[in-house]
Amino acid sequence: LRDEHPIIPEILRYRELAKLLGTYIDNLPGMVGKDERLHTTFLQAGSVTGRMATQNPGLQNIPIRTEEGAKIRRAFVAERGYRLVAIDYSQIELRVAAILSGDPKMIEIFKNGEDVHSAVASRVFGVPEDKVDREMRRRAKVINFGILYGMGVNALRQNLGETTPRAEAQEFLTAYFHTFTTLAQYLEDTKASARKLGYTETHFGRRRYFEGIRSSIPFVRAAAERMALNAPIQGTAADIIRIAMVRVDEYLREAKLEKDVCMILQVHDELIFEVKQSRIKEVVPKLKAIMEEAFPEKDARGVPLLAEVKAGPNWGSLEPIT
Repeated sequence: LRDEHPIIPEILRYRELAKLLGTYIDNLPGMVGKDERLHTTFLQAGSVTGRMATQNPGLQNIPIRTEEGAKIRRAFVAERGYRLVAIDYSQIELRVAAILSGDPKMIEIFKNGEDVHSAVASRVFGVPEDKVDREMRRRAKVINFGILYGMGVNALRQNLGETTPRAEAQEFLTAYFHTFTTLAQYLEDTKASARKLGYTETHFGRRRYFEGIRSSIPFVRAAAERMALNAPIQGTAADIIRIAMVRVDEYLREAKLEKDVCMILQVHDELIFEVKQSRIKEVVPKLKAIMEEAFPEKDARGVPLLAEVKAGPNWGSLEPIT
């Protein structure tokens, strides 16, 4: 309804600001402990896909793309003499999709270290990669992430922009699946398996069951099928970061680094640490390597897991470091 009446954008903006004010700005100062720290509670089974969740307060949901969200994040500061270090898996769900599906073209893109969105645009639009423009890359990015969530032609059209004709969105979707045929077959096989068994599994064997997968009500069944497509991919990514967290903890204990390095937050595909400034050059490459090696190499089909590192004095002012 956003474009139906001038008041609608204003209501949405009001809701956005009211959420930030009520959930974070007014609430967080009163939750600070005697140690002047804010302590969240992690829920191991906080999400049906296997992702961890946080509550009281929910620190994983502070928006990152808005200026207001960035301002709130800047209130989270490192201790004197320390820096906050964020290590984030790069496009982990797309990499997991390539591994699980075994699609040779998608695997090739990651093995070659190509920009995945430009590379996909090149293959789908049939142009050399150096001729891929910003709009082509944007469209490829929309569909790359959309197919992981079972996005159909109507959702694709909406995400590409309302001016995109439905026929054009369908043509794009068809071209994508004609290019990445093994991935397309994997998604169909996943749906069929979920209908037959009632569940899907991550690479590591963790199951998620779907009550509506055999429903006679079309929209209930379609929603269950979309969730079934995403569950093995997002679930495997969630398993990977949990494995990484365990290994990081073992490393910090064995190296007796608990006073100098503290793992303080997990935000889905990202781990955030507080690291003594004098130890950053020594410790961060090791933490990054542990995260990148969390998936068994023998099962990775040559697809590397890559992590990106940022550091700074506060959570809202992190800058990339090499």
